[in-house]
Amino acid sequence: MRLAFNLILSLGMLALCVWLVWPDADGQHKLANAIDALHIADFWPYLAGYIALLAVTHFCRAWRWNNLLAPIGVRLPHGRLLAISSVGFMAILALPARLGEFVRPALIRKQGEVSASSALGTVAVERIVDGLLVSAFVFGAFFALRGPDSPGWMMPTAYAALGVFAAALVFIVFSMWRPKQTVSFCMKMSLLPRIAPRIAAAIEHKVLDMIRGFSVLKDGKNMTIFMLWTILYWGTNGLGVWVLAKAFGLELTMVGAFATMGLLGVGISLPNSPGLVGQFQYFTLLGLGIYLGFDPNGKLHPPIYASALTFAIAQHLLQVAWYTAMGAIGLATKHVSFHDLALARKKVAPTDAPGDDAVDASTAPVLPRAVDVTPADDRDRGGARGKDAGL
Repeated sequence: MRLAFNLILSLGMLALCVWLVWPDADGQHKLANAIDALHIADFWPYLAGYIALLAVTHFCRAWRWNNLLAPIGVRLPHGRLLAISSVGFMAILALPARLGEFVRPALIRKQGEVSASSALGTVAVERIVDGLLVSAFVFGAFFALRGPDSPGWMMPTAYAALGVFAAALVFIVFSMWRPKQTVSFCMKMSLLPRIAPRIAAAIEHKVLDMIRGFSVLKDGKNMTIFMLWTILYWGTNGLGVWVLAKAFGLELTMVGAFATMGLLGVGISLPNSPGLVGQFQYFTLLGLGIYLGFDPNGKLHPPIYASALTFAIAQHLLQVAWYTAMGAIGLATKHVSFHDLALARKKVAPTDAPGDDAVDASTAPVLPRAVDVTPADDRDRGGARGKDAGL
């Protein structure tokens, strides 16, 4: 039932966003002209630069996870870390309604040492920190542009995004201080214990286990390193938007590139359409429209809109191709297999009464889930739990 609901939600997002960005006959003609106007001699240096920045972004995004796992006694070998992360990133694109977020933690669970819920907690911290950073940047950029001529959706969106992630951060802080009391209070506020006490008890147990994954907040060294990797990750991501925009003749400022990246980050934190199709393009156009002077929701579009849409389509295709290729390479390594991925997906599958080895996807933030498939020789070397334990 929950899987069906997630599919309906994902397909609904797909239909809405495709309808919002699909050009009419005149728009399709202008889009074709914009594509024909591209010259490979002028285009390829920017494309090469973007791909290089995408590689750095991918590395930083994967590498920083070890600093969240270390405080709960997990340290992934470098090759395994990159392989699992690459497969997880690919799953985010492939699975509906953010269910792909559960795959990465599901692939590193270690029986008796690291539960799926604890691994999920590290990803919750990762997502909330990411959300706060991009929301803060979007808020600052939009606040500087506010005025009578600014779009009506601009500031409410900035306030809402910042508020949601700030509330999530408050929950983390209080749950680290008083975990049982905080979770109990939130459950009571949800009224779920009155409606479905059995499900509420299962959720409360899982959330309390997940809070263990918040341990990095008490580890100054690892948290600092994680933040440095995160800043580099988002910095190269925003720089990539600026570089690729140049390839399409878009006079986008650096601030505009980062604001567009941030708004896209906020937009795709919602339940995602399959492959982010339509959703990626729509939120990219919303950001570009503010800085390039067009309204993507309007009926009449200036000529630059075709170039902006071409850019949004190209960036999406490049990212899908990149993450699919990296995921395929991850699956081709000894660290992850199709069997591992299928087993992780089975563990992620929502259940009506979650047990100790299952995470109910509907109870988690917008995040992932996990299963330990560590090769036997790695376990023999890893042995006891500790910061050097290999999975």
